Amino acid sequence: MPIRTWITRGGRGKLSARILANQLFILGLTGVIGFVLFAFAQRGELDRSYEQRALAIARTAAAEPQIRQAMADGTDHGVVQTAAERIRKASGASYIVVLDMHGIRHSHPMPQLIGEPVNEPIEVLDGRPRVGSDQGATGRSANAKTPLYGPSGKLVGEVSAGLPERYVLGELWRELPTFGLYAAIATALGSAAAYVLARRLKRTTFGLELEEIAGLFQDREAMLHGIREGVVAFDPDGRVTVVNDEARRLLGLGTALGSTLEEVLPDGRLRRALDGTLSGTDVSVLTDEHCLVVNRMPVTLRGRELGAVVTVRDRTELIGLLRELDSVRGLTDALRAQQHEFTNRMHTLAGLLDIGDHDAAYEFAVGSAGAGQALSESVRGRIGNPLMVGLIVAKTTVAAERGVRIVLDDDSALGQDPPHLHRLLTIVGNLLDNAVDAAADGPPPTGGRQVRLTLAEGPGQVTVRVADTGPGVPPGAAEAIFEDGWSTRPERGTARRGLGLALVHRLVQRHGGTVTVSEGRCAVFTVVLPLPDPAPAPQGALFTTALPVGGDR
Repeated sequence: MPIRTWITRGGRGKLSARILANQLFILGLTGVIGFVLFAFAQRGELDRSYEQRALAIARTAAAEPQIRQAMADGTDHGVVQTAAERIRKASGASYIVVLDMHGIRHSHPMPQLIGEPVNEPIEVLDGRPRVGSDQGATGRSANAKTPLYGPSGKLVGEVSAGLPERYVLGELWRELPTFGLYAAIATALGSAAAYVLARRLKRTTFGLELEEIAGLFQDREAMLHGIREGVVAFDPDGRVTVVNDEARRLLGLGTALGSTLEEVLPDGRLRRALDGTLSGTDVSVLTDEHCLVVNRMPVTLRGRELGAVVTVRDRTELIGLLRELDSVRGLTDALRAQQHEFTNRMHTLAGLLDIGDHDAAYEFAVGSAGAGQALSESVRGRIGNPLMVGLIVAKTTVAAERGVRIVLDDDSALGQDPPHLHRLLTIVGNLLDNAVDAAADGPPPTGGRQVRLTLAEGPGQVTVRVADTGPGVPPGAAEAIFEDGWSTRPERGTARRGLGLALVHRLVQRHGGTVTVSEGRCAVFTVVLPLPDPAPAPQGALFTTALPVGGDR
């Protein structure tokens, strides 16, 4: 089957063979076209060359003294024919025709035409020579015509000379084999280059055929855009080559194809997790809207490094549920402890009643009932918002079961409807959890384990200050402590360390505030939120408000 027929019928041979066949067909076709074009161009060049040779012969005849004199005197007597034939035979011309001003032939290779007029008029009356092709009595020739002047310089006639066309064709056929050899050599070199290119392309595609590559592409597109997990692929230079819809949503990459991470993401933990600076599996990254788990895997094939693939999973809801579960477990433990304490109190009260000491039983019952009420009233005296009061009372109860006392500072003052309320609930809850964990794990100080909370609503800002009696922040870690994933404590149950302070930091910075921490023992966290609230958020609008995060230190 001819190559072209095989190609047009959609041959299903190997990729390298198909590419080679196509390239050989293209090389052969361009070689034939080039050969034909060269033949036409060379033919035109030879025509011009032979026309100039004919012109030189005509000028030689026009310069012959015998011809000039005879034509000027009008006494030919065969002199012109003899001289013209001598020049024709010496030059190899097919004819040399000498005409007078009346168009009468005075020389011709066919003697019977001498004395006969020509059909065309004299063309060199202006004194300029003419060249071209001529179909005459001797056949087709390269023709040239030049004026004939007498000894006095007067125009006395015209000399026409011609070279046979077979001379042109003969020289063309002598040159074509040389060019054909050049074309064959070029085709052979092109075929060798095409073969090498096909082999290299086959190695580049790992031996896969076109149908296999198309199938893989279709499968990849269906998989990438069908899974609920972000996928980002990078080439060896770190440029994004693949990004699916879920990755665009989670990372906010937009049109990132062909770009590097430095061009599409600001510096931070997310970019360091994606580019491999942060090593390890299931790297947690906290963004403004999501809690992500990032995994990066280098890709190599047959010893060649092809880049890397990064998977991104959204664990916002899962982390929130796990932390809620962890908080519920903590509250359950606290309630269990309180149940034991309440049972002990009931036993004591029952014992006092059994022995008939009713006054002591009454005083014991009133004192037990008033302890919790006194705590609530103490907080309500400084905090007007019931949600914040409930949060502080609940945290105080849980902390007490761990041997930590939460003290609301006397300088605290928060109104009934304070600005940044929902952000304050998240910030205060996370900072108290972190401080209670730090105080409970540290050695007991002289005054006991304690956390001091200050909430102050001023004319231009809201200030939150949380101080604990724990081991504090290591020197030089005042900035790193707010990065998601930073923690000095091991994982605890379902709780994931390293998110609470990062959450507080993002929430504060997003709304124009500041958060600072002291280094050394007994850490003091200070949060300042400006007034008025630039972007009030409804409850539940941020996933972070529902995350009861454990301590990070």
